[in-house]
Amino acid sequence: MSAHAIEIEQRERFEFGQNWSRFLDVLDDERIARARESFCAMLEVADLQGKSFLDIGSGSGLFSLAARQLGARVHSFDYDPQSVACTKELRRRYFRNDSQWQIEEGSALDEEYLKSLGEFDVVYSWGVLHHTGDMWRALANAALPIAAGGKLFIAIYNDLGSRSRRWKTIKKIYNSLPRILRSPFAGVVMAPAELKAMARAIVIFKPDEYVRGWTRYNANRGMSRWRDVIDWVGGYPYEFAQPEEIFDFFRTRGFQLTKMKCGGVGLGCNEFVFQK
Repeated sequence: MSAHAIEIEQRERFEFGQNWSRFLDVLDDERIARARESFCAMLEVADLQGKSFLDIGSGSGLFSLAARQLGARVHSFDYDPQSVACTKELRRRYFRNDSQWQIEEGSALDEEYLKSLGEFDVVYSWGVLHHTGDMWRALANAALPIAAGGKLFIAIYNDLGSRSRRWKTIKKIYNSLPRILRSPFAGVVMAPAELKAMARAIVIFKPDEYVRGWTRYNANRGMSRWRDVIDWVGGYPYEFAQPEEIFDFFRTRGFQLTKMKCGGVGLGCNEFVFQK
């Protein structure tokens, strides 16, 4: 039995791949286009022609697909076998038998594996490294395959002190529950925030805005809102960091911050682009 399977059996890890396999059922061209747009905006590029791209923790495979459509040579890997299967499914749909898109199973905590991959112009890991169980080691490993002048695009959960620690407990509870109870638990956990958002929209006579927050959620990174809810409530292991901690960590390793999104994210992810 693999290390991943053991962690799932012992209820120490969320099945991210299972969540993403459901997301593929609703993936469409508009979501893919939104993903490409958000990607280009953060990297400040029009395309990735002639570039090499490493996706650490490819998940659904959406951003590997976006990078390939933008012209990059892509290497994707994930610790979760089902996530690997999702990424392969997207390659089958859009780039069947493509030699410029390699996909395999691997761990961000495996230093020798990261070193074996060679160097890349862009290394991407959005919302992944804080789920490894050893975030700082994963962050250090993510810096290894970046070529001189290359970019690292990461997103890490924001540290809000006691609130972050409370959510860590919630996530651990979610994974300890029998499978049949997990989705209802996620709904109960998120209900207070959703009811507040709905009431706010009604008070200002804009209930349609709340509805669009669900029906038009694909404008945000091309994802599905319910899949993101499950990912958020269940996402364990779970670590977090303050923006200055991430900045200092990479500055001491010879990286320069070129772009970030940190304002008003709450418990969400701060986004960083560093250049080597």
